[in-house]
Amino acid sequence: MTDKRALRTSLRTARDGFGVQSVLVPPAFLARLSAGLTVASYVPIGSEADPSPLARAAVEAGCVIALPHVVDRTQPIRFLSWDTEAALASGPYGLSQPAHDAAELEPDIILTPLVGFDRAGNRIGQGAGHYDRAFVAHPNAWRVGIAVSVQEVATLAPDPWDVPLHAIATEQDWIVP
Repeated sequence: MTDKRALRTSLRTARDGFGVQSVLVPPAFLARLSAGLTVASYVPIGSEADPSPLARAAVEAGCVIALPHVVDRTQPIRFLSWDTEAALASGPYGLSQPAHDAAELEPDIILTPLVGFDRAGNRIGQGAGHYDRAFVAHPNAWRVGIAVSVQEVATLAPDPWDVPLHAIATEQDWIVP
């Protein structure tokens, strides 16, 4: 059994040393976009891979952007409407998020930050389970992990509550399990 805490530390260290890279915006992602869809993105913290190229493509296609709003470790993420020009509020864990009274939206696509991933679509996140619970709450949303290539591992052993990704975007690849 892999020690997830040690794996997270190792993957964060690799990601921290990787440097900033733009994530690819593949044709398969663009093909999913249409006016009126809600794309849940995020504002990266530290060395997290930046989803903004995908979010920009979504805005250009007429999609609505939502960002996660977190209150604490136990409460579920809410995806709140965000106008790309609107100021963001400071949230827990260093998050930049919409104000708590912004409209809650149902995401059609969820872009999720990763700590690690494998090519089978398994992921390891920060460890609080926020995104796994969000994936269960929004089962019809297309789940896209955002990472840099050094975050890939050969295989991850998912826990029973882990929800796999539909695709992963890195600076090198578009991976569809």
